[in-house]
Amino acid sequence: MGALGPTPLPPPLLLLLMLGFGGWAREVLVPEGPLYRVAGTAVSISCNVSGYEGPARQDFEWFLYRPEAPEAALGIISTRDPHFSYAVFGPRVAAGEVQVQRLQGDAVVLKIARLQAQDAGVYECYTPSTDARYLGSYSGKVELRVLPDVLQVSAAPPGPRGRQAPTSPPRLTVHEGQELALGCLARTSTQKHTHVAVSFGRAVPEAPVGRATLQEVVGLRSDLAVEAGAPYAERLAAGELRLGKEGTDRYRMVVGGAQAGDAGTYHCTATEWIQDPDGSWAQIAEKRAVLAHVDVQTLSSQLAVAVGPGERRIGPGEPLELLCNVSGALPPAGRHAAYSVGWEMAPAGAPGPGRLVAQLDTEGVGSLGPGYEGRHIAMEKVASRTYRLRLEAARPGDAGTYRCLAKAYVRGSGTRLREAASARSRPLPVHVREEGVVLEAVAWLAGGAVYRGETASLLCNISVRGGPPGLRLAASWWVERPEDGELSSTPAQLVGGVGQDGVAELGVRPGGGPVSVELVGPRSHRLRLHSLGPEDEGVYHCAPSAWVQHADYSWYQAGSARSGPVTVYPYTHALDTLLVPLLVGAGVALVTGATVLGTITCCFMRRLRKR
Repeated sequence: MGALGPTPLPPPLLLLLMLGFGGWAREVLVPEGPLYRVAGTAVSISCNVSGYEGPARQDFEWFLYRPEAPEAALGIISTRDPHFSYAVFGPRVAAGEVQVQRLQGDAVVLKIARLQAQDAGVYECYTPSTDARYLGSYSGKVELRVLPDVLQVSAAPPGPRGRQAPTSPPRLTVHEGQELALGCLARTSTQKHTHVAVSFGRAVPEAPVGRATLQEVVGLRSDLAVEAGAPYAERLAAGELRLGKEGTDRYRMVVGGAQAGDAGTYHCTATEWIQDPDGSWAQIAEKRAVLAHVDVQTLSSQLAVAVGPGERRIGPGEPLELLCNVSGALPPAGRHAAYSVGWEMAPAGAPGPGRLVAQLDTEGVGSLGPGYEGRHIAMEKVASRTYRLRLEAARPGDAGTYRCLAKAYVRGSGTRLREAASARSRPLPVHVREEGVVLEAVAWLAGGAVYRGETASLLCNISVRGGPPGLRLAASWWVERPEDGELSSTPAQLVGGVGQDGVAELGVRPGGGPVSVELVGPRSHRLRLHSLGPEDEGVYHCAPSAWVQHADYSWYQAGSARSGPVTVYPYTHALDTLLVPLLVGAGVALVTGATVLGTITCCFMRRLRKR
């Protein structure tokens, strides 16, 4: 059988309390009521006692007074009597659905796992006396009202964006970089004033759904504050993640720039909150609905590049055209994605992809790689995903292995681009026939010997074998200066030359004097160093080159050669050799005579002073 209810205080003790009997008094505290909770949810009611005498470990008994019988106390559970429960609560207590949890010696919590409608009423927490005399209150009461479960949550029609398969829940496929938009309907018809909070969460694919596996993406709290889960906080701050309320019960989450890690099963969780009389907010209901299974199609898994036509063999001066086709299930370039395409070339047998020839960036602006400036090269888009590289006049140096490089980007917050994937084509060999130009150069110093102050003339004769009509020759003169009797390890220095267009180019002469370069014959060049000085000493050579001009007026070097060394040593004239000791001897004689004359004069003046 159950307990009979709390024992009333004797009338004499009541009188003493009314008269304000001194000393401390027992006090039992429970939450201020009424409390509103929803059927089917859990509830916790705390109770603690203070101002008591006796042991620190106090006992507690819980009773329920139902509205239909407000005077009848139904024993729920006790900390000291395992058989305390009335029959209506016995099975639930035995199953653990109703239990009392001790927080400390003088504080407990009554927990009901799943509220039922008949659990409504006034709950009393009673503490059996351990005091020497009755003083204070021995029980506390709080009313609990059970509300029907009217919270509803579901996916918002017409469903999320993207390519959706006809399944329930729907399976949604989005491209990397695209927006992922999901909607949720959450409403309640509770008669009391409540707030509804909504949270969007993600579970990894094929994982069971639960609090342990559900990662919150973003949520709208009961105070209307928007917060993101830890992995998504930066994206919320950057504006890539948004959550808004549309109307009274529709919520919409947008994840911008979808990433591979965004794949999974998305859920919408709605919680209903009510404010208790003490001012705190309590969750009274929670519902969850599956929105969609989301697959993110990464650009790296889709991007593919093909080139054509096949291996090319062309002659110098002929145009070279190569096509690059970018394929795959890719989103169109625009708001969420962007692409760049370029061509790379590596000389035959060279490792690696090579150097950049030309490219179109994400804005469609073309540019040439280093070393190709000034040439007639075009990079253009000829179809939706086909790009063409055209060299108006190929050169032998253009021979090698070509590859097309495509890069895919996704847009983050604002206009920021993030590279998501890249792909290179197979190598495409290109052969350009050599011109077959063979150059030879012979250089010498006219006159064989040259003296300081004179003009040194160096001549260079060039012989040519092979080559196309209209071949032009250029020649330049270089010098290497000696250091401590040996040639310097520094590179040779340009003195001057004549280009293939007949324009002279002057470098830096070691002695700093005037220089003249000229074409003295069809294949003969001359360098003249005027007013030769000792600083002009060095080893000179002539470097001819052959040039071909194509129809696009561009020049390319078809051959080169280098002459043998020519030593220039400025000799000194014989008269200068004799003049130097003569001047030295005369100077010494003058100094000696002046010294003797000064000594004699000094001695004579000293004797004269004594007399």
